[in-house]
Amino acid sequence: MTGTPDPRSQIRAPHELKGMNDQLLARREAGELPFELPVLTVPGRRSGRPRAIPLTVHERDGARFVVGGFPAADWIANVRAAAGQAILSSGVPATTETVLLTELPVEEARPVLAAWPEVTPEGVEIMVESGIAAAPTSEALAALAGICPVFRIDPG
Repeated sequence: MTGTPDPRSQIRAPHELKGMNDQLLARREAGELPFELPVLTVPGRRSGRPRAIPLTVHERDGARFVVGGFPAADWIANVRAAAGQAILSSGVPATTETVLLTELPVEEARPVLAAWPEVTPEGVEIMVESGIAAAPTSEALAALAGICPVFRIDPG
């Protein structure tokens, strides 16, 4: 017998976040950003066309991670459909690398999620406002293991 899925697993990013991401991508392309913006490009699961999404990449103990803060986001479904294969670009000028995103089991995801409020406090606030996280704390984020996917980024 399986339990009822957590309703938070169906939460998509707020609509205004797409517009913000599009603006960030355009500003990055024009060289107007005063900070590095990692961008993950993965084939769309239906169209096969490249889809780019700016993401926060967290380095921890020599490994890199990304968190799916909105579990029903298209980029997560696209990564899963592509068996984790993607392209990550970062830096100024941008360098690209083929990567493999591996979804972590719950116990391995917990410490990455617990660190997330320090990594991206603004992102965590959006997660709280959207009803995914109960509070912007390490404990509340760690409790999302199994709901919000965490992917390790490895060379592809």
